[in-house]
Amino acid sequence: MKQAARRVVLETLGWVLVVAGVAALVLPGPGLLAIFAGLVLLSQQYEWAERRLEPVKAKALRGAAESVETWPRIVVSTAIALALVAAGVLWTVRPAAPAWWPVDERWWLAGGWPTGLTEIVSGLFALGMIVYSYRRFHGRDDAPAESESAEA
Repeated sequence: MKQAARRVVLETLGWVLVVAGVAALVLPGPGLLAIFAGLVLLSQQYEWAERRLEPVKAKALRGAAESVETWPRIVVSTAIALALVAAGVLWTVRPAAPAWWPVDERWWLAGGWPTGLTEIVSGLFALGMIVYSYRRFHGRDDAPAESESAEA
């Protein structure tokens, strides 16, 4: 019984991470990393997931290396992550709608604190990924090559 419950929890979490990762490919967030994490969990039960681990890992590492190749990329990424945290704080505090707000006040910062908390966590996670990518790849001429070698 305990083994079955563990399998259900891990499989559910794996699918949630894969779906969230696919969404994060077009929304702000570390899409490939979430997909990779989901596939790691699903690969414990499914062979098809295990076959897809290395290609996704290679693309995620290449994306991480490219994200810190230049200072403008680092600055813009950091600014966006900080803006996401700031928006989350605003959503959590939820001040009254400003006078210029054109629609009903109930639509001002819709979603409330759950949306704000999600934005804060996403922004902090993004900042953590920027620091990780910077420490691992910045200034290394072999960084993209290292991540490409993971594909082989």
